[in-house]
Amino acid sequence: MKKNTRNNILIATSYSVILIAGMFLGIKFIKDQGFGVKKSPQLAANSDEKLNEILHIINGNYVDDINTDSLQNLPIDSVLHQLDPHSVYLPPTDAQDMTDNLEGNFEGVGIEYYMLNDTMMVTGVVKDGPAYQAGIKLGDKILSIDTTTVSGRNLPKDQLTGRFKGKAGTGVSVVLLHPNTQQSNRIMVTRGKVNISSIDAAYMINNETGYVRISKFGANTDNDFSVAANNLKAKGMKKLILDLRDNGGGYFTAATGLADQFLPENKLIVYTQGKHEPRTDYFSTGTGAFQNGKLAVLINENTASASEIVAGAIQDLGRGIIVGRRSFGKGLVQEQFAFGDGSALNLTIARYYTPSGRSIQKSYKKGYDAYKHELDERMMDGELTGDRTSFQDSIEKTEGVNVQPNRKIKPVGGIQPDIFVKLDTNGYNKFYSNLVSKKVLSDYVFNILTAKYSASFVEQNINIFTINDNDFKDFIGFLQRKNVPIDRFQLYSAKNVILNDLKALLCRYYLGDVGYYRAANQTDNAVRQALLNLQ
Repeated sequence: MKKNTRNNILIATSYSVILIAGMFLGIKFIKDQGFGVKKSPQLAANSDEKLNEILHIINGNYVDDINTDSLQNLPIDSVLHQLDPHSVYLPPTDAQDMTDNLEGNFEGVGIEYYMLNDTMMVTGVVKDGPAYQAGIKLGDKILSIDTTTVSGRNLPKDQLTGRFKGKAGTGVSVVLLHPNTQQSNRIMVTRGKVNISSIDAAYMINNETGYVRISKFGANTDNDFSVAANNLKAKGMKKLILDLRDNGGGYFTAATGLADQFLPENKLIVYTQGKHEPRTDYFSTGTGAFQNGKLAVLINENTASASEIVAGAIQDLGRGIIVGRRSFGKGLVQEQFAFGDGSALNLTIARYYTPSGRSIQKSYKKGYDAYKHELDERMMDGELTGDRTSFQDSIEKTEGVNVQPNRKIKPVGGIQPDIFVKLDTNGYNKFYSNLVSKKVLSDYVFNILTAKYSASFVEQNINIFTINDNDFKDFIGFLQRKNVPIDRFQLYSAKNVILNDLKALLCRYYLGDVGYYRAANQTDNAVRQALLNLQ
């Protein structure tokens, strides 16, 4: 299992599992909506009318020439498949989820939970949110929501998600059990607007270096960053590591706004252009919160879209160093066209170009271009075990792609890092992958470790304590009690990774996302390289 893939699963599945009350996990490569949202007229439920409207929108807005006459009799999804991978139709629920995710606020109660032993356990409470004000605490076990029993019933996910979400001012009745108590109690929580920062973590990694992690570009990302940067500068920050790994994008304007935080006045950040969109230049204002000081930007193969705009500007203008692995390669801009029934069309209307004029869009056509991109990506990530010719042969046999032997392959798409950090796969074996995907690590943390390590201990000793050998022995016993088949060789090969993950998950439970990254970054090669090159 690749390390970045493991991180995605570990964070999104193991310690959060389900974000409720409107706290959504989001879409992997969330679409850029840099030109606002356009409303189309109220449409009837007739799919033919909607298809005609979509074809009309494509004719007048799509980035390239397209013959829509040939698309007249196709279903909507088939029409969009003739365009590019980022032009998509969103049903009403998906369109609303995307908006809520990026806007940074929603109406609900503001908690997250984890299903532990078939019991809904509170693993996060938004500070000053409705649940927080009503007295719901970390570690509480929720037994019922309104009239529905949610613990002890093995309910499927679709019967749990969204039960706390609702219009501000409405109430939801909750029966819960506080930790170390036997008596349950019922409380009423009044739903309200819950604000979520788009900054996952911001802390001082040493006396003069700050660390900021951003996983998506929401409506308030640039303002959230400005607040975080000013707080870190007050603590002595002179250098910054900006972590955009696994950031799939978001609002175009949020990307230009964040890049503006680092640049002097009147520097070209990015420009866009399409068949129906004249060239538009975006310049810095010189009002950013971190215009001076050394800067390192972390990227990887899941860094895409809006985050590539930031990385490209920083690199082209010589403002900082780019550390990690080549980014995803999405240089297209979408506009969202909203229909009267709540659904929406996200349509590619332009390409964007870095200050030097680079288009970082990778090929989304099948065949030789796609093959070149994959070959280059695997070579850069150190995934090849044989020579170039033998790898080409294996790909040709399985993919049916013809390539001239030993042809020199140039990088296709994405932002190339200034400092390449090889993918570290030590310990990431099949056994470990199963532990992560089946949530065994989180189960152990919530069942066992939270009882052994207190919040005060974790907070005071986060930089020095480790999950020790006795804990590892306990973990093996836990696997046996859970009837998890154990491959001893793979278990011990993955020991260090498991111990690091257990510590990170424990720190996340008590200290939130910032605790997770404070722990995980202690053994992160890309962070280590960034620190070395900021000296």
